[in-house]
Amino acid sequence: MTVSGRAPQVPGRVSQSVFDGSRLRAVLLVDLQEGAQQRFLDAYERMCAQVASVPGHISDQLCQSIENPSQWLITSEWESAPPFLAWVNSEEHLETVRPLRACVRTMRPLRFGILRETRGGHAADAPGGQMPRPPVRLGDGTVHHALTYTVRPGSESKVAEILSAFDPPDPEVDDATRLLRTSVFLHGDRVVQTVEVRGDLSAALGHAIGRPEVRAVEEALAPHLERERDLGDPQSARVFLTRAAMPAVHRAASGGPKSPRARRHALYYPAREGRGTDLARLIARQDESVANDPHDPVRAVTVFQRDDIVVRMVEVEAEPDSVPARVLGLGEPGALTEAAGLLDLEALGLDRPPAGERDLLRLLAHAGMRLVTDRRAPHS
Repeated sequence: MTVSGRAPQVPGRVSQSVFDGSRLRAVLLVDLQEGAQQRFLDAYERMCAQVASVPGHISDQLCQSIENPSQWLITSEWESAPPFLAWVNSEEHLETVRPLRACVRTMRPLRFGILRETRGGHAADAPGGQMPRPPVRLGDGTVHHALTYTVRPGSESKVAEILSAFDPPDPEVDDATRLLRTSVFLHGDRVVQTVEVRGDLSAALGHAIGRPEVRAVEEALAPHLERERDLGDPQSARVFLTRAAMPAVHRAASGGPKSPRARRHALYYPAREGRGTDLARLIARQDESVANDPHDPVRAVTVFQRDDIVVRMVEVEAEPDSVPARVLGLGEPGALTEAAGLLDLEALGLDRPPAGERDLLRLLAHAGMRLVTDRRAPHS
């Protein structure tokens, strides 16, 4: 990393992480229903009072368009992305924003890391200033996201059969948005579905759940779900997408063309209560090498986290058990011991903490997820 905070410009290299220390700016663009202004203002005041006590929250701003008074902008600042993501995907958040949603026609959320800032005409984060400069991320123009939910114990085989046979929805959402790839994994009774989108994630998810082929899968899954949902009802769909959301908190990928030999694998890491973020940070720590080493068998890594559930998805050119430390994200000295203190070993079915090199294969076997389906859109 250079002094300016710019990463080396390796062609095709990807390096993104919410663990870079940058503060977060959350932005919400809303268009009010006619006559809802006072209800909206009252709901905003109540929301501010509630969110003020959320750990990591710094401040809020409410702005009204000077050109169209029905358009409003809500911004909030957070110490970093992890506490915001924990709150925005919580049951508390669902209840907090419910009165606000009742006042709006449209709502679009955006999230940004704060990389540069000026105060009084001077750069507060410049070299020699008060704040370090977070690194500029290098992306690939793709949004990575996952959804997770559980099914009734004993129904796993039937659920796998349903999910492996479904027809993927039309990838074309609109002129700016396209579904690129969907992968579904199982670990016990937990389903994790990853999606890759070019464009607007919210538009892509809304498009997908409205398609008849997805509705047919939902109908077949319904008897096997632990928690009922109705994706045909906008409110129920919104609640499900919030409860199931497992955002990508880290991604790294090597430069150069994609390898046809790379295979996708996923690992399930249940964390001890309250330690999910620490575990996600640990298994993301060594992956800067992925972006710089053309000989590393692990070509891409994406880490998803929701509360105390962490999933690490890798694309690897070798068999996972030939490079277990790299696939697990535990190749650094002391990383396995640190992970043993963060993992919920009982949930993984481990009777003792992993402690040595032979235990890496054991952990790999217990954490490995079953790939049910992996679908790419044509020409993606």
